[in-house]
Amino acid sequence: MKNIHAWLSEYGESHQHPTNKWIHWVCVPVIFFSITALLYSIKLPWHPWNMAMIVLVGVVIYYLRLSVPIGLGMMIFSSICLLLCHWMESICPFPLWATALVLFVAAWIGQFYGHSVEGKKPSFLKDLQFLLIGPAWLMHFIFKKWNIKI
Repeated sequence: MKNIHAWLSEYGESHQHPTNKWIHWVCVPVIFFSITALLYSIKLPWHPWNMAMIVLVGVVIYYLRLSVPIGLGMMIFSSICLLLCHWMESICPFPLWATALVLFVAAWIGQFYGHSVEGKKPSFLKDLQFLLIGPAWLMHFIFKKWNIKI
């Protein structure tokens, strides 16, 4: 298994252009949230659990295995996404899944535009694990700014 530094380095190779980087700062969290919201919309019989809670446990474990600080950061971000889903579900006039689907499509359009500007294919076309590395890549920049070693 690659370590976190190898994953981030390889991911960073196709994310050099400033426009593509900016787009990723917007679209990657939106995609993560929209997937969380889609899964949150799948309610499980043992209330108040939903599919997002189950999947995010596995996702956070994946991140923790790569890097404890990244894993803890992603646990906090995942929790924020869950809280936002709960809040949106209670106040939004549209079903959460419909809002999530619109956000998901719009964010992916942005991602592909960013990669067209970059002139390089998205990393996940090489390895699907890069879909999880994108959020970690952003988190590592936040940690770098705060001088937190990953």
